[in-house]
Amino acid sequence: MIVVDTSVWIDWFQNKQTPQVATLSDINDLSDVIIGDIILLEILQGERNERRAAAIESRLKVFELVSMLTPEFAVAAAANYRKLRGLGKTVRKTADLIIGTYCIEHGHKLLQNDRDFQPMADHLGLQFV
Repeated sequence: MIVVDTSVWIDWFQNKQTPQVATLSDINDLSDVIIGDIILLEILQGERNERRAAAIESRLKVFELVSMLTPEFAVAAAANYRKLRGLGKTVRKTADLIIGTYCIEHGHKLLQNDRDFQPMADHLGLQFV
């Protein structure tokens, strides 16, 4: 399965030509794409126009929506943060830490365009598309 991060969705909705948007557009089986509740939150909170937010929400509902934060994942994400901090690496956004931990724990690949995920790939086994 592929989790598509907020950074890629924003570029996709803005019709930006990035390698990650091209990869998203090339995915043949859209049932392989997962959207996390935290990703949905980030996308929708960034949209100022209610009508456009509703249209975006409707477009994203074709994908599987999953809850990314449970008590167990909260503990795992905190442990990942401490491990990275112990290595001198800091993930700036808690949401990215949760998304990365969710992918690691489920063995999903992450399609992203956000430098916060690199330490998780380098030290925790996060896999990118």
